[in-house]
Amino acid sequence: MQPRTHQNKRSDARADSSGRENELSSTVRKVMKQYFKDLDGEKTIDVYAMVLACVEKPMLEVVMNHAQGNQTRAAEMLGINRNTLRKKLQEHGIE
Repeated sequence: MQPRTHQNKRSDARADSSGRENELSSTVRKVMKQYFKDLDGEKTIDVYAMVLACVEKPMLEVVMNHAQGNQTRAAEMLGINRNTLRKKLQEHGIE
């Protein structure tokens, strides 16, 4: 899978150029299916919030590491405002 750049970031985030699902989407699909299987019919609520909470912190940590701690670069990579990034970093206790 090619890294997203300004030139290719507009392509479908779920699929590569051949239409195949990318590794991240495939992994999320697999884990979510297992999650519901493990529930064994038990009722669940707030799945959306749960998934975002589980994914957001490690994503921010990896992006901040890749940006060598530069919040402006990290915010640009994420496609969010720097102030939004700062708020999310504080929420997750990431320095």
